Amino acid sequence: MGKEKTEPTTQVLSELSERKTKILYAIIKDYLETGEPVGSRTISKKTDLNLSSATIRNEMSDLVDLGYIVQPHTSAGRIPTDKGYRFYVDMLMRDKLIEVEELKESILEKGERLDRVLQQAARLLADNTNYATMITSPMHNQNRLKFIQLSRIDPEHLVAVIVLGGNVIRNKVIPVEEEISDETLLKLNMLLNTNLNGMPIEQINLGMIAKLREEAGIHSEVITDVLNAVASVMEIDTSDMEIYTSGGANIFKYPELAAGENAQEIIQTLEEKKQLQEIVTQTMADENNKGIQVYIGQETPGTGMKDCSLVTATYELGEGMQGTIGILGPKRMDYEHVLKSLTKLKSELDNIFKSNN
Repeated sequence: MGKEKTEPTTQVLSELSERKTKILYAIIKDYLETGEPVGSRTISKKTDLNLSSATIRNEMSDLVDLGYIVQPHTSAGRIPTDKGYRFYVDMLMRDKLIEVEELKESILEKGERLDRVLQQAARLLADNTNYATMITSPMHNQNRLKFIQLSRIDPEHLVAVIVLGGNVIRNKVIPVEEEISDETLLKLNMLLNTNLNGMPIEQINLGMIAKLREEAGIHSEVITDVLNAVASVMEIDTSDMEIYTSGGANIFKYPELAAGENAQEIIQTLEEKKQLQEIVTQTMADENNKGIQVYIGQETPGTGMKDCSLVTATYELGEGMQGTIGILGPKRMDYEHVLKSLTKLKSELDNIFKSNN
């Protein structure tokens, strides 16, 4: 599959000079935005090539001969052909994959240091507050759609390559009742990306889905399946998330938490971490939940925690990656001190990671 996707782009880059590539890219991008044929004057204003309109017209003439653009008989401007659209989609996909590889390398380089920093931060926060603390490893905030690429696996199946916020890539297989032509695949890709690029999941509503289905015509079911796949992969997966905890013994300093089975249940929550994962998932899923959140008593999820308060904050690693810091203590905790400590640590983590991006 990987080889099939990279060959068209490699062929285009060998066929086109850098100048032609920039001009073609600009033509397609402008046409997608306006729906109007694109002339040489428009290209001269929208690129950094510093070329005359005459030179651009010559390059556009070559692109016509190569089959990437065509001149409608009623206009002096040019519009993309299917071959031109294929160039555009392949270039976008190549750029996204390069971004992902660079991000992975950056994260791997920081991995060992990140682990130590978070463990130490959890300990320092517990010592400073005399409460139990937790800090999660950063996860991708993937609730924003960046790109979709539909490709054929065989006559009965497509694969949807879905690029999310943080350059997270997910693949979903889409069954089809009959084989879809290359031309139709290209049109479906353009339809999806023109309407959905940069879209948060909560904005993909019934009205938008109905509009996309109508424009897809007889292939409306493919659009439905793709959007269902998008919705499923945009759910936050915390299965690989690490949670560093510290200060569990501090719970025994507060009689209302140490009495009966309370302490045991709280310690179990900190050790098993399942309930902590649920809290983090809720925090990351809410795009507006960027500040400090306070859960008091009954608001705090989990059995045996009705006498506790949990204060959380989100730190930013960059590239759409976020982590959660939490402080767990009695309802009578020193909120002023906790909020100051949490705000300070959040700021320090933001600075540590952003300074290395």
